[in-house]
Amino acid sequence: MMMIILSQQYNITVDEQYLEWQSAQINGSEVDAIRSVCQTLSNWNIVGIVGPELSSETPITAEYGEKVGIPIVSYSATDPGLSNRSIYPAFYRTVPSDSVATIAIIKLFIRFQWNSCIIIYQNDAFGIDGSNAINNAFNNNNLTVVNQIMFNIDTLNFQSDLKTSSVSSSTRIVILWASSIYTNLILQNALNAGVVGPQFMWILSTSISLNSFNQSFYPDLTGILTIEPSIASVANTPMNNTLLNAVYNI
Repeated sequence: MMMIILSQQYNITVDEQYLEWQSAQINGSEVDAIRSVCQTLSNWNIVGIVGPELSSETPITAEYGEKVGIPIVSYSATDPGLSNRSIYPAFYRTVPSDSVATIAIIKLFIRFQWNSCIIIYQNDAFGIDGSNAINNAFNNNNLTVVNQIMFNIDTLNFQSDLKTSSVSSSTRIVILWASSIYTNLILQNALNAGVVGPQFMWILSTSISLNSFNQSFYPDLTGILTIEPSIASVANTPMNNTLLNAVYNI
């Protein structure tokens, strides 16, 4: 909504008409995503799509956008595969891909001289491609992924027993690559199995609220790290203050 108001303030038009907007809600399903896009395109003169939110919904939407000649701009889809311009030439995003996040993870491991980890990931485009990006980065830096545990988002179960796989592993560092809704479920399972703190250190791909957990588990959650994008001012990098101030003033 802010984007539409801002475009009107700056007198930005398409075919001499101001931009307007239509919204469509999808529920993590590729079928829902493409159905919503088709319905909206059939009823309105759409010149671009902002979204989808999830990496799992984005590939089919990005491919469709290329076919009909409209840009797709996601504000949160981080799947590294979406950076392939030959496959997704109409796709853009305002957040870095997971390949950038892996750089931070590698620097963290090198800084503290850690050399191995377990990866837990959800079985969709976001989880699988994120896991692959971490694997590639580890291989390129002589680090080891000891084990990978898949979390099935349809059955909400692990591919293998979480406690057995964790306790029998030679490492005590777990990288969890999952969206926030599944991160809470996975962490609760890990807490119940006793494979979080203080014996294990977890690195999350998304920030979550700890209020959803029983307070009796709080000591076990101490030391959890999160890898997530930061705003430009924190990283001391340039940003468009003119547009930022204009948004603040709306």
